[in-house]
Amino acid sequence: MTTPFLTGFLLGASLIIAIGAQNAFILRQGLLRQHVFILCLICALSDALLIAAGVAGLGSIIEQSPTLLTVIRLGGAAFLFWYASVALRRAFNPEAMEVEGQAEGSLKKAIATCLAFTFLNPHVYLDTVLLVGSLSAQFEGDTRMAYGVGAMLASFVWFFGLGYGARLLAPVFQKQRSWQILDLLIAAVMTLIGISLLVPFFLDG
Repeated sequence: MTTPFLTGFLLGASLIIAIGAQNAFILRQGLLRQHVFILCLICALSDALLIAAGVAGLGSIIEQSPTLLTVIRLGGAAFLFWYASVALRRAFNPEAMEVEGQAEGSLKKAIATCLAFTFLNPHVYLDTVLLVGSLSAQFEGDTRMAYGVGAMLASFVWFFGLGYGARLLAPVFQKQRSWQILDLLIAAVMTLIGISLLVPFFLDG
């Protein structure tokens, strides 16, 4: 039988370890070795904040606000389609695609993009606030806190592992073709997630 802490950790890990917008962005920044620490910290702290809100009971409030979820879905889809187009342009522009010699991007722009991937993605709220939050109802007091801390720790382990572990793939990404494949994959992921956010509107119609 798992402890509340381990239950939270395993649930958090199972939700976050998937090819998504946030992960694709952190992977690319890790390969470029640009602003890795601050971006990983932002992602992990954002997850921790949302998990804490969910464990505290915010999930039930959000469930009762379909208008808020609609706004998040539309805004998130628009942002993902825009970023997909950026990735496509990079894929078909072979200039300066190697890890070595890339000019470091703006920290402000990287942080803004990271925050957008985090808070404009409805899946983040569904996973952290609603799912993790609702499952915390089985625990009380200190055990609920342990469950929440476990879920938060999973985010820290994953994002920092992804961001700094990405450099192990650096030899592979010395080739322009590898960068092109990565950006095509990122564009596809962003587009598919964006479409998935819009599907409910067509089904409702």
